[in-house]
Amino acid sequence: MEEHESSASSGLSSKSKLSKNAKRNIRDLTIIIVIAIIFGIVIRGFVFESYYIPSGSMIPTLPIGDRVLVNKLAYDFHPVHIGDIIVFRTPPDDRSNPAIKNLVKRVVGLPGDTVWSANGKLYVNGKPLAEPYLPPGTITTGVPKTKIPPGHLWVMGDNRQNSEDSRYFGPISEKLIVGRVFVRYWPLSNFKLFM
Repeated sequence: MEEHESSASSGLSSKSKLSKNAKRNIRDLTIIIVIAIIFGIVIRGFVFESYYIPSGSMIPTLPIGDRVLVNKLAYDFHPVHIGDIIVFRTPPDDRSNPAIKNLVKRVVGLPGDTVWSANGKLYVNGKPLAEPYLPPGTITTGVPKTKIPPGHLWVMGDNRQNSEDSRYFGPISEKLIVGRVFVRYWPLSNFKLFM
């Protein structure tokens, strides 16, 4: 009889330990999931964000359907540079499509620069801008001589003949910048870092 009671209490003890382990595992898993969600929200909200390229304005650099990551903190550590690809909130002067909240373009003029186009080239401060990212033979037109005000940038799409950019809405405020595109991660076959 004692053996039977002993094995019964041993069985209860094993079930109790199993139950405690299961509860501990569920608690630990719940904590991990909550931390991961919080971490994901913080990262997405303050550091990196993914964007889908919906139009051809940045072809050939960013074809339609590409996905890019934007570093939202990039310009907290260094200034904007000519040639940077940025995502920015649609300027108030751009009334082309109110449904579009963000645009992606390349910075081609900085505060204080004077930009214009002539002979199919973009000029910045009297010199043709070297644009190795454009396909050979690209023609740039439609840029009136413009002095970029303090705190503003001149942005253009790489697909110069099919891009609504600063030629349409003027210089953009640096306050509109969401961040700098630093990697194209999709499609994987076209993975590229933008330095």
